[in-house]
Formats: sequence, structure tokens, C-alpha cells
Amino acid sequence: MKLRVSVAIAALVASRVSIGQPDNAPAGRWWSHMQVLASDELEGRLTGTQGHRKAVEYAAKQLERAGLKRSGTDGYFQPVQFIRLEIVERGSKLELVRDGKATPLDFADDAFLYPVPDLASTLEAPLMFVGHGLTILEKGIEDLKGLDLKGKVAVSLAGAPVSLPGPLGAYAQSIAERWKALKKAGALGVVRILNPDNMDIPWPRLANSRTEPDFTLADPSLNETAGLQLAVVVNPAQAEKWFADSGHTFAEIIAAARQDKPLPKFEMAGKLRVATRQSSQAVTSDNVVAVLPGSDPRLKDEYVVVSAHIDHLGVGSPVNGDRIYNGAFDNASGCSTVLETAATLAHGRERPRRSIVFLLPTGEEQGTLLLGSKYFVNRPTVPVEAIVADVSIDNLVALFPLKSLIAIGMDESDLGNDVRAVGAKLGLEILPDPQPKRVLFIRSDQYSFVRRGIPAVWPRVGFRAGSPEEVMYKKWLTERYHAPSDDLQQPINRQTAEDFNRAFAALVLQIANRDRRPAWNESSFFRRFAK
Repeated sequence: MKLRVSVAIAALVASRVSIGQPDNAPAGRWWSHMQVLASDELEGRLTGTQGHRKAVEYAAKQLERAGLKRSGTDGYFQPVQFIRLEIVERGSKLELVRDGKATPLDFADDAFLYPVPDLASTLEAPLMFVGHGLTILEKGIEDLKGLDLKGKVAVSLAGAPVSLPGPLGAYAQSIAERWKALKKAGALGVVRILNPDNMDIPWPRLANSRTEPDFTLADPSLNETAGLQLAVVVNPAQAEKWFADSGHTFAEIIAAARQDKPLPKFEMAGKLRVATRQSSQAVTSDNVVAVLPGSDPRLKDEYVVVSAHIDHLGVGSPVNGDRIYNGAFDNASGCSTVLETAATLAHGRERPRRSIVFLLPTGEEQGTLLLGSKYFVNRPTVPVEAIVADVSIDNLVALFPLKSLIAIGMDESDLGNDVRAVGAKLGLEILPDPQPKRVLFIRSDQYSFVRRGIPAVWPRVGFRAGSPEEVMYKKWLTERYHAPSDDLQQPINRQTAEDFNRAFAALVLQIANRDRRPAWNESSFFRRFAK
């Protein structure tokens, strides 16, 4: 099918960049892509919007110009059907009911409703505190064992025990795994109290965006939260009122969590009364998919996927008067790196031995379900059994010079050897993840591939725990992550981007050229997913 490039995006491209003639500054071509993808004209690239359509048309055009082959079901596009869900707070309410007295909860300050496909219009149910709400038999963790959750709402503290290994904790904390166990135990819904020690985004900013839409895949066979009638997120600063008359306090819970002690499980006093209104709308949004054919007759029918989500949060609640959530670092930066890598490898002197799929999924920002990549691995445009690895890039946070790399997931498979080889070649130190409790391995598109048994790695600009670079990164996370200020006006070190892009392309080529198919390490928890 002929590539569908709209008049609007063609005009935008012409006004922003001179395609094929990047400037001579560091990361010139990468920066040219950034100027388009993070521009106000694309209005934050929310899944299913015209701004997102402009973004995918732009990306597809760049992949076509690089000479890549079409792989989507509609040219370079793979249409994905979604249901867009929005909580309508006017007409919705949350109340804690004790001894016949109802205490209303304020959506902005206390707790808010999260959109889910099977949200109940009315519900009144007892509450049960279930600790972290985890079921991890390998570690003897059975938070739900012996609890009668039938007809109740499960209340949990977000996160996992401090001593729990990162990969195992990441897997167990995913919404799909949590709900699977809670549903089996008879729970109607979930209330998640955020852990103040592990919040990426401050509560005021989180609550400010609470009425923004969420999405689910329209295909019911891919819905992993079926039967979830209620999902509530609680401000930890207001959590004590949930524990009134229960014999426990939230302060006690947090103290136990910080000391890595087992959390108590108990019936909470009273009930939660809920009335909800939720709107739904069918929408279509595209993944972008293209293939660079491999050169080795023996390996060209195997594929390395290079992925970066192209969606962001769109136009939302204003922060300091700005309503456009441009998503420059998250994740126009990663998409720009993928486009730069595609052009570099397509025109390089060394053609990769394996074929490379360049994938820009939609729907990554919608909760933690990674919808576009989930759709791709379940409805792949190439045989899924022929995909040998995924190399993901999400948030190229270019704030300080590139001296080291962190590679999320590198200890789970022998892709770690490839990371170390590239680091040695380029003089980059390879550092361990300094923030393992953020469980990043489950929080971006590589996890969709992991769950299909495909080894994956996510390289990032490196820094050490406690370093000035970590301070800079945490400041960005607190002030700009998922905020309108993640835009093109923030400080961006273009030399760092250029250096990272060189390392990223080298890693992709290293994996595509290796003789043996990547394999999980024997010690990896995620090896269980391998077919």
C-alpha cells in the first residue's frame, strides 16, 4: 500500500527540518527527529489522536527513506484496535463507611479511581489489607494464603520486600500477575497505597493527571485484567484514614517495609462504597514496523527487534500553564535513536547478518500493560519464534556526558556479553542498575518480548548510585518526567545523544552478527518463559 503521508505532517516536516540534510552539530539527524516528534504541533502523541498519527507518519517516512522494507499489515503500519476509557468524576465518588457513617474521599487529595474495562458502576465491599499482595512461591511469599478475599477489595502497599531480587520482584509486581492471584482468591478490586519511598512522580502531579484517558486492547483475549471491578490509587500522605479502627497504622506498615519485615494482613474496619461513571470509545492507533533484511543466508530469517514506544500522554491538565505533554526524553528521544540506528545500519559498510525489525509501538504509556508491543508479540508481522532478541530504548535522558552504560536485563541472558563487548570497544564502563527498586525491566516494551521467552536488554546512559549524575537524574524524574516540562526547552546534551546513539547502533549490530542465538542464563528467573 502507498505510504499515507498527510499534507499536515509534510508541512510540519518541511517547517522543522531539512530531511536528508541534518546539521553538522552533534546528533544532528537525531536532533532533527526530536524537533518533529517532541514539537507542540504533535500535541503529546497520545494513542489514537491526530498528533500520534502525525508522529507515526513521520517515522514511517524516515524508515522508507532509509530503504527499509515494509512489515506491517498496512504498509509500515500495524493498526491496533483499542477501547479508550475515561473516569468521569462528576457522578463518581469514593467513601469509607464505618459504623454507618460515610467519610468522602477527595479525588485530588486522598485517592482516585483508575479506568479498567470491567469497572463496576456501584460497589460496596469490605476491605482486606494484604501486605504487598504478592504470590512468589520460589521465595516462600504467599501474602494471600489463608485470607478470605471473596467479595472483598484487596488493599496493598505498592512495591515489594526490600530483599526481594529485582527481576523476581519486577515480575511479581506486574498488574497481570497481581490480579491473577487476587482474582483467584475472590477479590473484587484493588486499592494500591503508594509507597512514599518509591514514587517517581510527586502526588500533586500524579493526581493532576488522574482524569486522563487510559486504554485497553479491544481484543478480549488479550485483556489481562478481566473481572477487575475496581482500581484505586491512594495518596500515602492521606493513608492513615484507611487504617482507622483496624488496630494498625500506616506508619507501622511503612516502618515494617523499610526494615524489610513481613507486613501484617488483616480485615480493615468498615467498607469502601463506590459509585463510578466511565466513558468508553473505540479508537485505532498504529504500531510502526519496518525490516532491514539480513545479509547472511543462514541467519537472515532470524530477527532482532529494535523497539521504542512512540506514544506519550497528549494534552492534559496544565502545569504552570502548559497543557502539552511533549514527551521529549519520554520517548521522542528513543524513537529518534531508533530512526538514527535504522539509517546508520541501512547505509553502513557492514550489513547485519540477521534481519532487524524496527518497531515503534503505540500504547506503552497506558498503565503498565505495554499494549502496542503486547499486541505485536501476539500478532507479529514476522514469525515470533524467529525473533531472537529485543533491544529497547526508552528515555534517552541526555543530561550529562556518556562515560558508562547501564543495561537493564543484561544479567538475565548472554546479551550481557554483547553489552560488555561494546563497552570495551568504545571505552564505556558497564555499571549495575543503581535503582533496582524501580523495577524498570517490566516497565517498558522489552517486557512484552520477555514474556514470550525472548531475551531482551534496555541500554541507558549510566551513572553510579549517590553520584552527582544520579542527583541530576532524580531531579529530572521529580520535576519533568510525565510533565509538560519534558520538552525541547529543557537542557539536552546533544553530544551525549550522539555518543549514546553510536553505542546503541554498535550493540544492535553486535547482536545481529553473533553466531549463536541469544540464550537466557541458567540462573535467570525469566528463563521460565522460554519455549
